[in-house]
Amino acid sequence: MQVVTCALPWSGVRALGDGVGYLFYLSDRRHRRIALANVAAAFPRRSSAEQRALVRRVFAHFGRVLFEMLKFGSLSVPEQLARVEFEGAEYIHAAHRQGRGALLFTGHFGFWEINALAHSSAFSPLGLLARRLDNPYLHALLEDLRASTGNHVIYRRGALRRVLRALAANQGVAILIDQHIQAPEAVTVNFFDRPAATTLALGVLALRTGAPVIPAFALPLPDGRYRVVYDHPVDPPRGDSPEAIREFTQRCTDVLEMYVRRQPELWLWMHRRWRDDAIADGPGMFPAIASENGNGSGPDHEDS
Repeated sequence: MQVVTCALPWSGVRALGDGVGYLFYLSDRRHRRIALANVAAAFPRRSSAEQRALVRRVFAHFGRVLFEMLKFGSLSVPEQLARVEFEGAEYIHAAHRQGRGALLFTGHFGFWEINALAHSSAFSPLGLLARRLDNPYLHALLEDLRASTGNHVIYRRGALRRVLRALAANQGVAILIDQHIQAPEAVTVNFFDRPAATTLALGVLALRTGAPVIPAFALPLPDGRYRVVYDHPVDPPRGDSPEAIREFTQRCTDVLEMYVRRQPELWLWMHRRWRDDAIADGPGMFPAIASENGNGSGPDHEDS
């Protein structure tokens, strides 16, 4: 798959991703049902036809995510940077001038894996908080890709020590905040007006280290390139109480929701983000998500 993808022109890669995504839309009934239910709850004023059309675009997008990630990872650093424009890079430079590293957060939105690759090519390597994939082939493939521009993956075992070490060395650490997390590693915040159990790791790390917290998103451009956006840093937790951590996590989640509302076709609606939904899950286009048992490390960087 990787060899074929790298040999194709970018137009062919995008077409292949669209096609594979649409095939999974047709065949992956379980995740299609989850996505439709989530979209209907998030956008109740849209007609059922509009909701179905959005879900089709979501599946197509995540087909592109896979194949464009493989293609992008095969490029040299100059070739990668030629395909990316950066917005808000001043926030990254300002963070590193403070000497405390940077905590970058995002979600399964846009091209988050390309975001990590482009960041290390343009600035400095990142630590990527993740969990191991169940499929050893996909795990090895993704780990090699993530490390191809100097990033290092931080898994749950010994994660806190490695994160603190990276921040102390004035490095960036990336964390995804849009997966369901079980207590006691979670706080409940509102996401699309529904309670969602969310990792408290970002708030705890921000409070403990003083590292600036910067939203980061990689968005597709009409010409087939990408815009990596670093938004204004989120103010740190206003104290060390559980409520202060929850309020901080809500503010970070609000930033993510703002981006998802602008371009909902770029977010992973197939994920059971709101676990009060009694919808059967199962294998399909997203086996790593299907195999979740809810006991992950919280900060995750996995589902491509």
